[in-house]
Amino acid sequence: MPRGRHRSGHDGLNVWPGFVDALSSLLLVIIFVLLAFVLTQFFLGAMLSGRDQTITHLSKQLNEMTELLDIERRNSAELKTSIGSLTDQLQAANAALDTAKGQLDDEHKLSQDAQAQAALLNQQMEAMRQELAKIAAELSASEALSADQKVQIANLGSRLNSALAGKVEELSKFRSEFFGRLRQLLGNKPGIRIEGDRFVFQSELLFPSGSADLAEDGQARLMELAHTLVQVTKSIPADINWVLRIDGHTDKVPIKSSKFASNWELSTARAVTIVKFLAAQGIPPDRLAAAGFGEFQPVDKGSDPAALAKNRRIEIRLDQR
Repeated sequence: MPRGRHRSGHDGLNVWPGFVDALSSLLLVIIFVLLAFVLTQFFLGAMLSGRDQTITHLSKQLNEMTELLDIERRNSAELKTSIGSLTDQLQAANAALDTAKGQLDDEHKLSQDAQAQAALLNQQMEAMRQELAKIAAELSASEALSADQKVQIANLGSRLNSALAGKVEELSKFRSEFFGRLRQLLGNKPGIRIEGDRFVFQSELLFPSGSADLAEDGQARLMELAHTLVQVTKSIPADINWVLRIDGHTDKVPIKSSKFASNWELSTARAVTIVKFLAAQGIPPDRLAAAGFGEFQPVDKGSDPAALAKNRRIEIRLDQR
């Protein structure tokens, strides 16, 4: 009976294949992380070749490093779980050994088989202790690598923000030139004004009431504006991703027209008409955008004729895409 019990306990503690699998998986993870780190350095060097490419590659590299960090965290969690499992098994082995020794002491007799089982059990526990120490050391090294990756991610984010800030600053300079040229061209003509980052036409200068078809006077004004826009936009560097946005606005009086169901449709149609006109004058279509806001973005919330007229407007913005 004692011999049967000892053999059963030994079979339950044969966890060496699990240790080999865990160690192999850990080595593969470390090799993968090192390889990813080397590749990251290569891509970081390549990204210095161009400003737009730098931003794109930095964004991509930031995502890849974040994914690697997530993978490493999951691997660290798995290693911690493995250590916990090994610790439990070691405790169970110690308990089994204590039980076996107690039974042998009670019987005051140790058979040769029992002694061999006890020696084997001691060897297995020592091997488990060594493996546990090795895994703990590798876990510490993995956590140190995670700290280095966090620093790299922070550096990538800082460089990306600096590059984006540079692009915004460049566009701001050209925006100032853009509005400066428009002021020189148009002066203080009635119904035309510049408010902050917006160039504003009163709708009556371009369109008949309730219509999205340009009047003759409106075409002449837009032709003059388009010539200046073409000259200014040609001076913007190709690596600045700019867009000229045309916003249509109406007053809050409901429209009575079979062609337009609401002020939304009217404001959008007017913006599209101007976009098409500017494209025909030479402004690249991929640099133009149209938006209709109806009566929902008023600049004057009053209801008198002057407030309503002020809200009926076309706004032109030079913006970054």
